[in-house]
Amino acid sequence: MAGCEAAWQIAGRGVPVRLYEMRPNQMTPAHTGGRFAELVCSNSLGSNLPDRAPGLLKAELRRLASLILTVADRHAVPAGGALAVDRDGFAQAVTQAVEGQPLITVIREEVAELPADRPLVLAAGPLMSPALTTDASRLTGAGGLAFYDAMAPIVTQDSIDMSVAFRAGRYGQESDYINCPLSEEEYRRFVDALLSAELAPLRGFEAEDRRFFEACLPVEVLARRGEMALAYGPLRPVGLTDPRTGGRPFAVVQLRQDDAAATLYNLVGFQTNLRFGEQDRVFRLIPGLERAEFVRYGQMHRNTFLDSPRLLGADFEMRREPGMFVAGQLTGTEGYVGSTASGWVAGVNAARRLYGRSILSFPPETMIGALSRYISNEELADFQPMKPNFGLLPPLDVRYRKRERYGAYAARAMQALDRFIVQEDLLPKGATA
Repeated sequence: MAGCEAAWQIAGRGVPVRLYEMRPNQMTPAHTGGRFAELVCSNSLGSNLPDRAPGLLKAELRRLASLILTVADRHAVPAGGALAVDRDGFAQAVTQAVEGQPLITVIREEVAELPADRPLVLAAGPLMSPALTTDASRLTGAGGLAFYDAMAPIVTQDSIDMSVAFRAGRYGQESDYINCPLSEEEYRRFVDALLSAELAPLRGFEAEDRRFFEACLPVEVLARRGEMALAYGPLRPVGLTDPRTGGRPFAVVQLRQDDAAATLYNLVGFQTNLRFGEQDRVFRLIPGLERAEFVRYGQMHRNTFLDSPRLLGADFEMRREPGMFVAGQLTGTEGYVGSTASGWVAGVNAARRLYGRSILSFPPETMIGALSRYISNEELADFQPMKPNFGLLPPLDVRYRKRERYGAYAARAMQALDRFIVQEDLLPKGATA
């Protein structure tokens, strides 16, 4: 996503771009094809609500004519207050847009060594090839850090037992999710089976470092943190009523629509590294999924990211390598939309560098600016990837209640962004994704 966004923004400013993509000639451990912007984990881009941090970041990117957000909006599927997409339609549309941009030349081959040409944007993703990882490590002098990311299983909608499962949203706010309710006995039986299930072996380079990213823990890892960890985490039943009993279930597994036709649903929060046979056995213990047809099993893979506070500025340019920009999860901007935002900034700054213009750092009141400053904060001793959150923003001048405070953060951010767009002439005339 970051590479596509960067290339699109550069080309939109009249600069020819050579975009390298090694797939499908050489695959990663997680991708399945050669299309751009393939979603290998969840199909959700997170909250779409304007008074939520992920929603604010989306609003900022929409204002900036982001390719990824424009295409995502066009291929959205029902997901309550979240923006989820039909992953096939989304990837196909991004691929067609990028390949159809006259100033973008797509080259389908692996880059084993970073080119000497500048400006250059490195947006190789968290599954950068071993050869490029080695070369980039020599350039950075700091190598990379690693965490594990995992994707959840997907089942067919018609294999879900709807005499047990039910459609509802928390507190009746939306009905886009399918809910599988568990009694206390069913919950404890499921947790016991999960804890005793056999894990899939990690691939060679992935087995070297087994640190997990806290925001995307495998469900079996979370279960080991305590008997009720899942019930207070992804299986929390708050705000849901089982129509069969009229009461709140002890726990609930939620499933979210994964394609435009509503034929596929993914298990929310069920990132896992269980063996495929174990997933069949354990996840069928969930009421309503006894006869589920799994079209994709969960998998776990290693993501790599740089020690960005020591290497990058808030403009995503390397501190000691002018003209070299880095974007995507490689920088520590976690998640699909965070990656997209870093791609936008890196791409625009690469074009500005070529034109001899000053490169930009976004206002700290914006979510883009707050994330940029986080990944470039040299005072961070133990750097970890970060998703958008209001805690990154400067305090407000006025005290508000919690919900009102989030709305005030969002309003201030959009006002700051609008001023910044005009001040820096950020959008080409007629810019559109």
